[in-house]
Amino acid sequence: MTKVTPFLMFEGRAEEAMTLYCETILDVTRYGDGDDGPPRTVKLARASIGGVEVTLYNSPVHHAFTFTPAFSFFVDCSSEEELERIVGILSENGSFLMPTGNYGFSRRFAWLNDRFGVSWQINLP
Repeated sequence: MTKVTPFLMFEGRAEEAMTLYCETILDVTRYGDGDDGPPRTVKLARASIGGVEVTLYNSPVHHAFTFTPAFSFFVDCSSEEELERIVGILSENGSFLMPTGNYGFSRRFAWLNDRFGVSWQINLP
């Protein structure tokens, strides 16, 4: 095994997610005329989230599943301000699994699903 990369599959919202999450876009492939997806929309993208390379894919096929909190991105923050900023951005039109608070295992912690259903654990150790 040479490399493991998280792979997030969206149904038409990969570009919106990429814009929200990503610090660095490594490359983007768009659907062309005659492809299965809508022309000029993101088909596949590689990007960096917190230094981790992630692949985002726009599936042209509707699936009977979506994201689950059984897989989440765990983010360690360096300050309370950073935690609040990240939680504020990711929680917009999302839902909390554990609202921001002190749960005893860290000073501040929040677990949420963002507007796409991707799960995030935001931590201030």
